[in-house]
Amino acid sequence: MQNPFFRIVVTAATLVATATAAVAAPTEKASSSSVLQEVVLAGSQPSIAGPSETFTGRARIDPLWSANKEINASGALVTFEPGARSAWHVHPYGQRLVVSSGVGLVQEWGKSAQIVRPGDAIWCPPGVKHWHGATPKTAVTYLTVTGTVDGKNVDWMEKVTDDQYHSHETP
Repeated sequence: MQNPFFRIVVTAATLVATATAAVAAPTEKASSSSVLQEVVLAGSQPSIAGPSETFTGRARIDPLWSANKEINASGALVTFEPGARSAWHVHPYGQRLVVSSGVGLVQEWGKSAQIVRPGDAIWCPPGVKHWHGATPKTAVTYLTVTGTVDGKNVDWMEKVTDDQYHSHETP
């Protein structure tokens, strides 16, 4: 029987490869003296606490890579403690999320929140208002791949109300 964690890692790696190919800007052919591979070591960039202006509860952003001329998207692991969530926001070039651990919530404006679990992949199209976070009782970590337009990857809006946050629950 295959290890569930292995399936999550393979799913995440596949998503990153696909997202990278989908948002990478065309580049010139690499010369034989060009560096063809770059390794960014885990923990080599400092963690960032989710600012209270754009997050409710405790969230941590662990940057993985920044957008650059080779790929027009940044990557990060974003962890939300139980009850934590982002504010409403849009991405000018879209965002892909993969749940790597825990149980989370995602919601598109005008729709009910959805529960997401490890291995689930979410596509947030450009300009679509949404939020994501943890459930009230369970933390969640997302692998995020976020495209950029003119150096910008997100436009923040108002915070998610408690009624919106709890819209996934049945009465």
